[in-house]
Amino acid sequence: MYYSVPYEYIKHEVEIRTTQTVIEIFYQTFRIASHVGLFGKEGQLSTVPEHMPEDHQNYTNWNRDYYTEWAKTVGKSTTTTVEGLFSIYKTEKQALKACMALIKLSNSYSLSRIETACEKALTYSPRPNLQSIKTILHTGQDQINIKENSELQHENQYGYTRGAAYYGRKN
Repeated sequence: MYYSVPYEYIKHEVEIRTTQTVIEIFYQTFRIASHVGLFGKEGQLSTVPEHMPEDHQNYTNWNRDYYTEWAKTVGKSTTTTVEGLFSIYKTEKQALKACMALIKLSNSYSLSRIETACEKALTYSPRPNLQSIKTILHTGQDQINIKENSELQHENQYGYTRGAAYYGRKN
């Protein structure tokens, strides 16, 4: 099991005292942390938020509600996309990671482009994934007007039709 200590004590040698129910951590005879003992599956974490640096404490507040509220500030399509991300992943942790990556895209692209890319991705699938949004942004497909694109598709109801030149005729 893994138990946290205040970040100031990283790389310091500490002493641990355990009982059946409590784990206590000491540095030079001063108790710096205390945790209720964890049982069951190996590798569980017991982290006290106050043990983290302030910058890291902010990340603990980033949950489904946080990402949904952020998406609402961007637009309707982004909100639908974020909700879709939570429905396609098996665990919430995976969805949170994808939402974080979506927010990080705003470092490289404007929020309006992200909204447009989400809108475009929603035309392909009701639950788009992050990779499709990245591809749309990277290739600039979000800058093509969606309405013009749909009008071009409806012009020819039979799909791609070869013209006379394909068959060797001039006209």
